[in-house]
Amino acid sequence: MSQGPRSGLAAVSTALLAMSRHLEVRDVLKTIVASARELLDAQYAALGVPDDHGGFAQFVVDGVSDAQWKAIGPLPRQHGILAAMLHEARPERLADVRKDPRFEGWPAAHPDLVDFLGLPIRDGDEVIGALFLANKNCPRPEGGCGFTEDDEELLAILAQHAAIALTNARLYERSRELTIAEERSRLAHELHDAVSQKLFSLRLTAQAAAALVDRDPSRAKGELQQVAALAAEAADELRAAVVELRPAALDEDGLVATLRTQIQVLDRAHTARVTFAGHGVRALPAAQEEAVLRVAQEALHNALRHSGADHVDVSLGRSGSGAVLRVTDDGGGFDPQGIRRAGRHLGLVSMRDRASGVGGTLTVESAPGKGTTIEMEVPGG
Repeated sequence: MSQGPRSGLAAVSTALLAMSRHLEVRDVLKTIVASARELLDAQYAALGVPDDHGGFAQFVVDGVSDAQWKAIGPLPRQHGILAAMLHEARPERLADVRKDPRFEGWPAAHPDLVDFLGLPIRDGDEVIGALFLANKNCPRPEGGCGFTEDDEELLAILAQHAAIALTNARLYERSRELTIAEERSRLAHELHDAVSQKLFSLRLTAQAAAALVDRDPSRAKGELQQVAALAAEAADELRAAVVELRPAALDEDGLVATLRTQIQVLDRAHTARVTFAGHGVRALPAAQEEAVLRVAQEALHNALRHSGADHVDVSLGRSGSGAVLRVTDDGGGFDPQGIRRAGRHLGLVSMRDRASGVGGTLTVESAPGKGTTIEMEVPGG
């Protein structure tokens, strides 16, 4: 059923408002794709943002399930029709994409596309993306609908506004990155000034204590007490500054992607195998995401440096509106009670403090020869 002028205008207005509502690039891309598919009543829609190496820096789809997308495999390269849209920067409207001489096939798990409509997304002379739709839904049983010239004009309007929304989102993220960089630089200067002053005082006081040890032990004892106090102050100031230095990757990539990247690096750097699995985790409040990341880093450090493990596995899963982190190793294990009595805690106190500081809990399961599992659960926002 065709839309009347009023309903068609309302649909376009809804799509454009949805695109302008988001500031994160990834959210903007998803909204553009979903809006285009709904507006033109297509089964599939996708948007690719090209990189500088013949592939795509980002590729977002709508109409394909997560399982299908995973089965399809790696992101596509810039070839065939995609290359034509990106390099020739012109619309492509085809009754059957499979019959086009530029068609180069697709992976076995890829859905079967027939009618096709694609447009470049341009920012001035630069092509910043390729938006395309496939398999227009057809109410007529005999088929033969396909995309029309009106559909192409409508998608062109959407692509123009998509360029604005995408450019604005990029500018916002760039501005945020600069703000974060400036804040980190400010904190670094403050950290340097404050801790340097404390360490200078600590050094002078320690030298004075050393000079007094033989001739005036009581005064030396007083100086050493001052050394301890200065060291504690320096540690507190350092800890406070470090807490403010939220990892930049968390802001840009999110918790799951940041963890996955760091674990891939650790897997390459150590003889032990380090693996990661993330399952349906929603975005958490910033403080909770940072706490989870820090606990994961501490637990990984302990497992890789002290346990002698052959395999360390990290998982992050959904738990209600929150998340649960598990770090498990097959190393030598330990007696948590014995370590606590001996005054050695392998960072367990720090991890418990981080967990409780964001309303979460931390549990440790370990025994000599049985490996270790550290689990942190946070309630979500």
